[in-house]
Amino acid sequence: MVDRKPRIAFLGTGGTISFTGRDSLDTWEYMDYGERQSVTEILARFPEVEANAEIIPFNVRQVSSSGIVPDDWLALAAKIREVDATRDDIDGIVVTHGTATLEETAYFLNLTAKTNLPVVVIGAQRPSTGFATDAGSNLLAAVRTAGSAEARGLGVVVLLNEEIQAAREVTKTSTLRLETFKTPDLGMLGYADPDGSVAIYRKPVRPHTTASEFDVSDVDVLPRVDIVPSYAGADGTAIEAFIAAGAKALVMATLAPGLPTPPQVEAVEAAREAGIIIIYSTRAGSGRVLRRATMKRDGIVAADNLNPQKARVLAMLALTRTEDPDEIQRMFDTY
Repeated sequence: MVDRKPRIAFLGTGGTISFTGRDSLDTWEYMDYGERQSVTEILARFPEVEANAEIIPFNVRQVSSSGIVPDDWLALAAKIREVDATRDDIDGIVVTHGTATLEETAYFLNLTAKTNLPVVVIGAQRPSTGFATDAGSNLLAAVRTAGSAEARGLGVVVLLNEEIQAAREVTKTSTLRLETFKTPDLGMLGYADPDGSVAIYRKPVRPHTTASEFDVSDVDVLPRVDIVPSYAGADGTAIEAFIAAGAKALVMATLAPGLPTPPQVEAVEAAREAGIIIIYSTRAGSGRVLRRATMKRDGIVAADNLNPQKARVLAMLALTRTEDPDEIQRMFDTY
C-alpha cells in the first residue's frame, strides 16, 4: 500500500461546476449571466479536494454541456490516452462536465478511453457559488473514488449526489434536482460516502475501455447520426431532412415498445433503400427494444436498453468499423 495521497488527473471541460453566478441565490440563471472558472480556480474554491488528493489539472475545454460536440469527445479520449501513456504515477482520472450531455460523453469514453485507471465523470446541478451547491461534495467524492481500489474495473462511472452510476446506463432525469442522475431498471453501482469510503454493490458486465473494440486514435471526424422522435401524428419530414443533411444512421426514439408511426415507417423504408442504418430505441425512458422478425428481415437494429442519445453514441462508433446492419446489431448486443 502506497503511503501517500492518491494522485488524480483532473480534466476540466466546463459546465455548471465551472460557473460562478451573480450571487449565492443565482442557481438557475448563472448560464446566462455568470462567468467560467478554470480548473485551478475551481480547486481553489474547494481546498478540501486537494487536502484529500494530489491534483494534476488539465484544461481540456471551457464550454457549456449544451455546446459539447463529437469533436470534444475525441479530444477527451485523446487526453485520457495521453495521460495514461505518459504518466505512470496517476491513480485515477476525474472529468468535470456539464450535466446536460454528461451521460453521452461518459458513455463515449466508456467505449473509447484506453485506460485501466478509474475514470469518474462529474458535474453539478448548482454553480460553485450557489447556495447549497453540490459542486464541492461532488468534487471531493470524485477524487476519493478515482483514487480508490474499489473503482478499478468498473469502466467509466458517473458520480453526483454521492451515487456511483455506470456510464452505459445512467441518465439525467430532472432539470434542477440534485438527485437528477438515475439508472432506470438496474440501479446504481454504489456509494461514495462522506467518510471517504467507496461501497460497490454490483459491477458492469458489458465490455468497456481497454476491452472495447473501438479505437478512435486515428479518427478525425465521427459519422453523422441523428435522432428522430416518434409522437402522435409524426410524419417522415424529419427523416427526409436528416437524409438530405447527410446522416449515415438514424436513431428512432420510437413509441414504446419500439414502434414508429405508420408515416415514419414509410420514410424509414426509403432511408434504408438509400443505405441509411436505422436503429430503434424508445422514448419511454426505460426498458428494452427487442429485435422483432420484421426488424431482422429489414436490417433494422434494436438498441436494447440504450436510450436514444446513448444509442446514437454507439451507432457513431459502430460506423467507424462497419456499415453492415447485422454486425452493428452484434455491437449493440455486446456494448
